[in-house]
Amino acid sequence: MWLLLPLLPLLLTSMDNPTVSINIVVLNGGKYIRHCLESVLAQTYPHELIEINILDNGSIDDTKKVIQDLEFKISDLGFAKFNFVESKLNLGMWGGQEELLHQSQGKYIVFLSVDVILEKDFILNAVRTLNTNPKLGAVQGKIYQFNIVGLSSNSYVLSPKIIDSCGFKIFRSRRVVNIGHGETDTGQYNKACSIFGVEGAVPVFKKEALESIRISIDGPPEDGQFPTEIADHDLFWYGEDLDVAWRLRMAGWEQYYEPSVLAWHDRQTTKRISGGLTNFIAIRRAIPLQKRRLEWRNVRCTIIKNDYIINVLKDLIYILPREITMTGYLLIFEIAVFLELFSLLKLIPRMIRKRKTIMKQAKVGPSEIHAYFS
Repeated sequence: MWLLLPLLPLLLTSMDNPTVSINIVVLNGGKYIRHCLESVLAQTYPHELIEINILDNGSIDDTKKVIQDLEFKISDLGFAKFNFVESKLNLGMWGGQEELLHQSQGKYIVFLSVDVILEKDFILNAVRTLNTNPKLGAVQGKIYQFNIVGLSSNSYVLSPKIIDSCGFKIFRSRRVVNIGHGETDTGQYNKACSIFGVEGAVPVFKKEALESIRISIDGPPEDGQFPTEIADHDLFWYGEDLDVAWRLRMAGWEQYYEPSVLAWHDRQTTKRISGGLTNFIAIRRAIPLQKRRLEWRNVRCTIIKNDYIINVLKDLIYILPREITMTGYLLIFEIAVFLELFSLLKLIPRMIRKRKTIMKQAKVGPSEIHAYFS
């Protein structure tokens, strides 16, 4: 028995603090990866309870070299595990995350984007929050904006100033926004609260919650088993976070915004909020065309899969005017985005098949979901 005494502090720590997996999927993130990983190495949460898993989707810049250079430092700091996977195929962001999930031993999983920098107590505060409620499936932090160009300057300091996201808010029109995006932080989001869903920059999930929404999908058996997915592989790159958040809600998992869980995100699309048609057009044009196309398509795929028909009927008075207005806008200003309609139509049969499985698994009814629509 006395031989176990040196291990007693570690055993006691593990009882209160479970293992956390920090999973990073990256493609040509050379300008970010060092800053991102250094923020992981600076975490105050016990390093022996943190494992780091990285999947590279085929980078052709210096991403892999930077990761390999930091491997020795990670080992010296006593992290539980370091795992670096080089994928021959581009699996996408959430497809890559799902691949890493198979190799993750943590009770809690941080889906960390490479363009995010964590505050030193990020994991500690996220774990404390998740430990408070067995039905809490995911935590959303208060995410601020930063600029990688400015970070290269010695005078640049990360500051809690402009908000990037405090999670997803969804309206009865089915418009989805990042709470607080582009706003100056004056304390207006200092209160922890339940939200519709966590946003994809750096959500923290309970692994059990993610596995509970895994579904079987079409395709030939692999190694005697039919393929499954958590994130929707048909969406590939944009919008999977909304889909996962929505299905977690339907599976009965709570999602919570906690303002003490802090990070910074260099969002590559827009850092502004719109004000009028001119600004709206300018902001839209700053977003890469491929992202606009996929985002428009994938949000509608998510609604087809997950929205209760009774809720759609209840909100048609809000949904139809927005869809008509958006369609007119696309036809006039963004015909290339509107042409994604053909891709959407092609995907609808698969979305309907997935919907049947999702609805069978649902544990939360229409009224409970509708309560989150503003």
